[in-house]
Amino acid sequence: MTDTWLIVGLGNPGAEYAHNRHNVGQMVLDELASRIGSGFKSHKSRAQVLEGRLGIGGPRVVLAKPLSYMNVSGGAVSALCKFYDIEPGHVIAVHDEIDIPFNTVKLKLGGGEGGHNGLRDISKALATKDYLRVRVGVGRPPGRMDTADYVLKDFSGSEKKELPFLIDSAADAAEALVREGLLAAQQQFHPAKTP
Repeated sequence: MTDTWLIVGLGNPGAEYAHNRHNVGQMVLDELASRIGSGFKSHKSRAQVLEGRLGIGGPRVVLAKPLSYMNVSGGAVSALCKFYDIEPGHVIAVHDEIDIPFNTVKLKLGGGEGGHNGLRDISKALATKDYLRVRVGVGRPPGRMDTADYVLKDFSGSEKKELPFLIDSAADAAEALVREGLLAAQQQFHPAKTP
């Protein structure tokens, strides 16, 4: 097993989905790629991949954006784990999360998928739920709007103003997971509960 980390940005392929709430995971990966200073290349695992290090001499990471639709992300993730010899504990899925408010980032290891079909497919493909998640809050749909319709819409005008900060924060959180581990990263990114 290598010390390499696989950071996967979930989303749907194609320009029509690029700015949807559902694609925020891939937006975070683009930010990480710009920090590494390199671009994505096609990989036989049906994903766009970038291999690099977080900082000079930093941890080795593989950034991946599956080319499949969100609901079948697991195949690419599983193939990349095999190709790079990465255990599920070194996999970080970056995804949209309706159960936390917009502009919030939360981190966790394992647990349920909360109805997120992309996560469900990854859990099935890896035969475990014990991989890390960077949950990027997109908030709940307003009124009676269907969840699927909501996540497949672009961010609102006011959200777009805040979006760069959210993406930046989620990228920082992914880096913190790799560099410092889950507990230290959670202490950094989860707001302290008031008594």
